[in-house]
Amino acid sequence: MDNITASELAGFGVGTLLLCATIAAPRVDAFISASQRSSLGMCKRCGNLRMIACSKCKGVGLVKGGPFGFILGSDLYQSLGDGGSKVQSIACDKCQAKGHFSCPDCSKMASV
Repeated sequence: MDNITASELAGFGVGTLLLCATIAAPRVDAFISASQRSSLGMCKRCGNLRMIACSKCKGVGLVKGGPFGFILGSDLYQSLGDGGSKVQSIACDKCQAKGHFSCPDCSKMASV
């Protein structure tokens, strides 16, 4: 590290800044969208859709089996034998394969 140039140091700084911005982007986006919905008089969480996507299956209703998207055992060996194109999906147990939940904020407002 004795022979590091100013350009390399600047590159490390910019790289660190970009990494931090990438990590923070989803939270910043959620904050901005919630404030926009609030200013329009909509539900902050769902935007008056009255449902939110499941966090486990991302709104699809299916989860790829096992860690890293595959199930250990005979299914792994079969999928490796034919090029690895077969990936088994299982129904999401968090949302009962629906992919969404009722918005808790909207249900509070409807019951009041």
